[in-house]
Amino acid sequence: MKQENSLIQGNIFKELVKLAIPIMGTSFLQTAYNMVDMIWIGRVGSASVAAVGTAGFFLWLSIAFIRMSQIGAEVGVAQSMGKEDIKEARCFARNAIQLNFAIALLYGVFLIVFRRQLIGFFGMHDTYVINMAISYLSIVALGTVFSFANPVFTGIFNGAGKSIPPFLINSIGLMINIILDPLLIFGKGPFPELGVEGAAIATVASQLIVTIIFLIYMKMDKSSLAGLKLFMYPKLIYIKKIIRIGYPVALQSGMFTIFAMFIAKIIASWGPLPIAVQKVGSQIESISWMTANGFATALSAFVGQNYGAGKWKRVKKGYFTSMMIMTAIGITTSLLLIFCARPIFALFIPEAEAIAYGIVYLRILGLSQLFMCLEIATSGAFNGLGRTLPPSIVSIILTGLRVPAALILSRPEILGLNGVWWSISLSSVFKGIILVIWFFYEIYKEPTVLNYTNQN
Repeated sequence: MKQENSLIQGNIFKELVKLAIPIMGTSFLQTAYNMVDMIWIGRVGSASVAAVGTAGFFLWLSIAFIRMSQIGAEVGVAQSMGKEDIKEARCFARNAIQLNFAIALLYGVFLIVFRRQLIGFFGMHDTYVINMAISYLSIVALGTVFSFANPVFTGIFNGAGKSIPPFLINSIGLMINIILDPLLIFGKGPFPELGVEGAAIATVASQLIVTIIFLIYMKMDKSSLAGLKLFMYPKLIYIKKIIRIGYPVALQSGMFTIFAMFIAKIIASWGPLPIAVQKVGSQIESISWMTANGFATALSAFVGQNYGAGKWKRVKKGYFTSMMIMTAIGITTSLLLIFCARPIFALFIPEAEAIAYGIVYLRILGLSQLFMCLEIATSGAFNGLGRTLPPSIVSIILTGLRVPAALILSRPEILGLNGVWWSISLSSVFKGIILVIWFFYEIYKEPTVLNYTNQN
């Protein structure tokens, strides 16, 4: 496979950017599924946005389970490729897919069985919004196998240094989603008007098609990862390795979502409109988050392959190069969110009151974009070394502090609803500062880092 070992040689900036651009594109595409829904659903009304946003927390929670298999495959494949051990890379890929499939089935059943109780957690009083949220959650739960599988397929290719195929395949899914959304939401042509249910069906259908294309591509591809025999019995030793690498990231993602759900419950006391604003605002903010996450994935593959090849100096140079790029992206995003808040938010919900809330949200969150980008990219560097625990510790502790901070700052005599936004923004600032300092400390303890990874 031509690109598989390219990350361990050549110009660092060029190799990182070449790998990162398709990965960032893929990250945008994955977020775009939700953003496209938000844009169309926003035209129906803020109540529909609140319903989709509420159900969306449980899709967000699913990322925790996806990440365990995805990161385990990504890091395992990358380090195996760096060592030129193709057999091991295949084993990581196959066992990650099998583990992911089992978890997806269990999670999908869980969502369907407990859908009413899950939506009821938020304590909303609007029956119309509650029923729409339950319907949306029920439909997307039927497609969990596909929504789980696609990120893991993507992670396998990224770990191997092949980031273009996942980007192209996910692009097809987005195009299908963009076409189906207005047809099913508003009932164009022969299609009935289904509202939020239509958005859910469009998302599941597009994800199904992406999964089918991934399977066909992996069967036809001539790379060393082609033709994986997915129906072989899983190997417990690789399942354990995947879980060991991936569980801190999964725990971090899961706790992040749980804390966000408590934050949403606090926001819900102000009514459906702030819920809708927070949902749309977080989707807008996710532009920088997904950019950083895409670059972090590239950095993880870069660090993993070079670490596997024993090129420690190249690991260090790759990290510092990434930090410079992330700094530029973070500052640019901050300026956009602060100074262009009104026109950006108005694209999603044209209601005047929602725009007023949204402008404040984006400006407060805009102050933390640089630090968030640095935190996410640094997490990718840790992941590439197989050290997934430090980013998880920092994220869980500081994200958890958002809940008491939001409760205190949101008191009417202090900052009200804006106190919730400030609790989110400030925690991102501290996470970025602490994690970067931690990684700087670790990279100057090279023998300790290497020994830690080898012993595990």
